[in-house]
Amino acid sequence: MYDVLLTPEELKVRDETRDFVKSVDPELLRKMDAEEIVFPKEYIQEAGKRNLLGLRFDPQYGGRGMSWACEMAALEEIGALGITLGCLYSMPSIVGEALSVFGTEEQKRKFLTPTIQGKMASAEGLTEPRGGSDFFGATTKAVKDGDEWVLSGQKRFVVGAEGADWFLIYAKTDPEAELHMSLSVFIVERDRGVDVQHVYGLMGARGGGTGRIVFDDVRVPADCMVGPENGGGMIFNRMMLPERMTSAAGAVGTARAALQVAAKYSTKRKAFGRFIRKFQAVSFRVADSVARLDAARALVYAAARTIDADRDARRLVSEAKKVATEFGWQTINDAMQIMGGIGYTHIFPVERFLRDARLAMIWTGTNEIMNLLIQHEYYAELKKLEGSVRDVELDAVNVGDEQEKVYE
Repeated sequence: MYDVLLTPEELKVRDETRDFVKSVDPELLRKMDAEEIVFPKEYIQEAGKRNLLGLRFDPQYGGRGMSWACEMAALEEIGALGITLGCLYSMPSIVGEALSVFGTEEQKRKFLTPTIQGKMASAEGLTEPRGGSDFFGATTKAVKDGDEWVLSGQKRFVVGAEGADWFLIYAKTDPEAELHMSLSVFIVERDRGVDVQHVYGLMGARGGGTGRIVFDDVRVPADCMVGPENGGGMIFNRMMLPERMTSAAGAVGTARAALQVAAKYSTKRKAFGRFIRKFQAVSFRVADSVARLDAARALVYAAARTIDADRDARRLVSEAKKVATEFGWQTINDAMQIMGGIGYTHIFPVERFLRDARLAMIWTGTNEIMNLLIQHEYYAELKKLEGSVRDVELDAVNVGDEQEKVYE
């Protein structure tokens, strides 16, 4: 139904991605969830071979020059594989954004191109043990020493850490500066002495090589700094576009897959002599889920098209991430409720989707942080609208009763 939102070329890429998703061996998903596979390198390599990574980037670096909307359509398809493979698929888009917008030509050739081709794996270091949402309070530091920077500190919950060839790392380069002006961004190659440690016990999102990375005086050449010194805040704000957009589109795809499983089940399972889809308790949950997913998808595409138009999309991106992940979570819960007890077992993948979906409301900025951004942007927009739209306060019956308008 949403094909009207995409061009014929974008639909072609969507369909290519759909074929790729169909080709992924179910045994891979099962082994990842059981943590028998730590990092699915072949999956990334195959996506690269099919030219499905980094779709938005310039063809001279291996991309296809497609739109944000096209990438969201692809991500929705990838979402059917779950949050881990969705995140690993998104990583070239996320770290690639920093290199594409702020990187040097040499950095693009050396790191962006092979990453889009699936020949190198990447990961980013954002979260630290002391906190997640307080990003600019990072304590990992980088000290200049001649023509090198020396990094010390650690990052955790780094998806893809155990398979990454290089990391995009934010480190404090000016501890005395305002927080937003205190960080710089570095490309850190794994073989420079990065200590990658396994992180176990995840509720979901397993098999993606999530780890802790430790920097014990790791030396990085000066030409591996991305963007200007102390420009980490600017790069972070730009990278939050793909961070949050890919989370939103992936959540829609995962929820769509869960709903499909439950809806098909409702056409086969009988209770009280009738297929359970005939009961409003079931069919209305399906209707609510379809409406939620259509609304979330529309918001994701609205945000994507706004970015494509080079317009300020901060509020829409935050809304897309918040609404898609929360609606996705509700839809997967409803899918499990439709299926009853069998949905809580390993017989169907809905329980894995549920475990995965819980993370989407936490990472790339919690949904509480999304609320802060949404309301901040709205109040700024409200002020700009003064005088340009109808003042509906004047339409009140007793508008002239000023003595009742007490504000302090």
